[in-house]
Amino acid sequence: MSHGHGRPPAAEPIPISLEPKEGWHCTHLYYRFDRGVLAGMSAEQIARGKEELIAALNPEGPNASARLQTSVVSGQKADFGLMLMDANPLKIDAVQQALVSGSLGPALVPTYSFVSITEISEYVSSVEQYGKRLIAEGDTEGSPTYQAKMKAYGDRLPLMNKQRLTPEFPPYPATCFYPMNKKRKVGENWFLLPFDERNRQMAEHARSGMEFAGKVSQLITVGLGLDDWEWGVTLWAKNPQFLTEIVYRMRFDEASARYAEFGPFLVSYIMTPAEMLAHCRIGT
Repeated sequence: MSHGHGRPPAAEPIPISLEPKEGWHCTHLYYRFDRGVLAGMSAEQIARGKEELIAALNPEGPNASARLQTSVVSGQKADFGLMLMDANPLKIDAVQQALVSGSLGPALVPTYSFVSITEISEYVSSVEQYGKRLIAEGDTEGSPTYQAKMKAYGDRLPLMNKQRLTPEFPPYPATCFYPMNKKRKVGENWFLLPFDERNRQMAEHARSGMEFAGKVSQLITVGLGLDDWEWGVTLWAKNPQFLTEIVYRMRFDEASARYAEFGPFLVSYIMTPAEMLAHCRIGT
């Protein structure tokens, strides 16, 4: 007869995964070189360190994250920056650890980082929502023009969402990163606005961005719960001038002018790791 003293059944193991259901983790890292430390290193140490750094940051290397981009930073906020993306955050971190544990590691000083994740924003219209918007803007449901717009949007949406979740880096030479928040102040609390009003403002914001198609590419990643700022904005541009123009243009949108707060801006220029080392005059 059992008196309830038996061993309880073993609990089912909880499946553990660090990969999101969709999308990728994203990390921006910025470093400067400590010239004093470099001055104390031998030519052999620096040469070995350069080889190790180039290998660690090779986007085609065996241990590279799914996306890995190196750039040279303008100004004194950093010497170079990295943008790394992968489904597994530890794969991203492994690249960072390989970098700082190499021979040049003692000469690398971290200056800034931002950890985030990709997403499809709640303000991206489904095909059905897009159709309702067309009607609200004056299109007649079922008309040839309406049907053509619906088909074009339906064909384009999967590609746009893929670029939001697992983006390819555009072939543009200039890039800019900045973190941002939405205000939570009395009378200016973004999170207390009704969804329809937030959606209206974000649609206006998106239209401003579309004016720069072919000049600027944008990626928004989410830092909520992961970093000190709520979102990270990465811009790539055919020319740095377009970075200034798009940010200025979008400042006048209500979602930005009334509700946005911004962190530091870091502008940089895409280079290979070897080009970055040469530009920073490491070992020359």
